[in-house]
Amino acid sequence: MSTGTIVVAAGSGTRLGAQRPKALVDLDGQPIIVHAVRGVLDVSAIEQVVVVAPSACLEEVTDLVGGDRVTVVAGGAERTDSVAAGLAALERLQPDLSVVLVHDAARCLTPVAVFERVLDAVEGGAAAAIPGVAVVDTIKVVDGSGRVVATPERSALRAVQTPQGFAADVLRRAHASGVGATDDAALVESLGLDVVVVPGDARALKITVPEDLMTARRMLRDGS
Repeated sequence: MSTGTIVVAAGSGTRLGAQRPKALVDLDGQPIIVHAVRGVLDVSAIEQVVVVAPSACLEEVTDLVGGDRVTVVAGGAERTDSVAAGLAALERLQPDLSVVLVHDAARCLTPVAVFERVLDAVEGGAAAAIPGVAVVDTIKVVDGSGRVVATPERSALRAVQTPQGFAADVLRRAHASGVGATDDAALVESLGLDVVVVPGDARALKITVPEDLMTARRMLRDGS
């Protein structure tokens, strides 16, 4: 199977308190995007990587991570726009593309084993596969006034991570559907197709706020 990865690196970094795009924020001497792409390239099955970056930073990101297996393209206004741009570029590079991984650059410490579990599931016939970890907190559903209206059974809940993996034709159909969603798996769900969950990993945390950056630095320094 021909496998490619879209790395979404178009976030503004506002919640991180940064004065530049999140992907360019320093993490122990290297920008987050460098850690993220390095982790993807460690996965031997991945043939091509497309990094979707803010249009104003294309040259800088290309200088940092561009190469034989890595192409940098401009992102869009929304996440779905950015993934669609990455998918179009990936299909130009790999006309025989069969499996696509969509990965958040902000989850730059995701272990290779997580990528491999997602790939194994899709290559085994799943339309889509996503990594997830069990939820340890009790979750409440509230209405607009803050009143609790439901308490879901915690054992059935998962906190979802990336990479999310898809059969290429499924992801193409999902993005052509015009449905809005916060992640690509939800687009596939809207088609009525099954999405399977494989074990995630605590190291695949998403760097969003300053505390997350501190945690990622500890992980790097501790080798965890």
